[in-house]
Amino acid sequence: MFNKSFDLEYIQKLSANTINETLGIEMLEIGSDFIVGKMPVDARTHQPFGILHGGASVVLAETLGSLASFLCLPNQKEQKAVGLEINANHIRAVKSGWVYGKATPIHIGSKTHIWDIKIKNEEGKMVCISRLTTMII
Repeated sequence: MFNKSFDLEYIQKLSANTINETLGIEMLEIGSDFIVGKMPVDARTHQPFGILHGGASVVLAETLGSLASFLCLPNQKEQKAVGLEINANHIRAVKSGWVYGKATPIHIGSKTHIWDIKIKNEEGKMVCISRLTTMII
């Protein structure tokens, strides 16, 4: 499903000087039809009450889904995947450590992709469930 010419090192280089680098988001694994990344839960990603900010979870979700869409494109030089719509349900608070997100496809079309992104804490408990629609331009 994914274009095999890209590896984790290349994907991580795409994050230089972006919000991903600022928040400490790292890609961990590219599978045949999924991508996994992690994000620290610390001062960069906290909301004022000392827990993971829902917006930071959404940044992780959109990062994973957008990268997954990018990896599906047959011509990355002429095509781009951009976020069209995202929603998130925040299920559990996290105070510290890491959260791990996994994006899997729901729909891969020629003009839109839809991704299911599940974010879990270090114990494997659900933190956030998100759905991202990307548009291919």
